[in-house]
Amino acid sequence: MEKLQSLEQFNQLKSEKNVVFMFSADWCPDCRVIEPVLPEIMEKFKEYTFIYVDRDEFIDLCAELSVFGIPSFVGFKNGEEAGRFVSKDRKTQEEIEAFVASL
Repeated sequence: MEKLQSLEQFNQLKSEKNVVFMFSADWCPDCRVIEPVLPEIMEKFKEYTFIYVDRDEFIDLCAELSVFGIPSFVGFKNGEEAGRFVSKDRKTQEEIEAFVASL
């Protein structure tokens, strides 16, 4: 999964692609639990670009998008937010796949 490098890249990606941003952090144990299933999820939803957003590096973006718990997912289509799966709770593979399928 590609890692977000800048706010400019965020704005470009959300306007050009069907994209799912995964907000996470290295220190987050619930985020580490889902890491092994992410490749399988990305394989199932090839029409989306999945981007890792380090919450600590992009705290202002998290605040702007009201992402206060991690791991969280925000999907964009055609430059518009298409949906979000944002909470502080641990997520299962099934929940993440249902969210992406709903976009």
